[in-house]
Amino acid sequence: MNPTMMQRFWALIETVRTNMPLALDDGSLRQWLIRQVTVQGTFDTREAAILSDYIDARLPLIRDMAQEH
Repeated sequence: MNPTMMQRFWALIETVRTNMPLALDDGSLRQWLIRQVTVQGTFDTREAAILSDYIDARLPLIRDMAQEH
């Protein structure tokens, strides 16, 4: 994953974190995030597939950021 993709992803997380369904299990939350990146046009389908592993590795951080808000 290149730095531009990472920046776009974290910018999206900042945008959606207030609406993030934190009660979901990790797999469901990952799928919700993948849907968000494709629906909002931040990433195309190929890029969204690349994000899956990246999201899995960072779900605790993503949850923490969403809970802070």
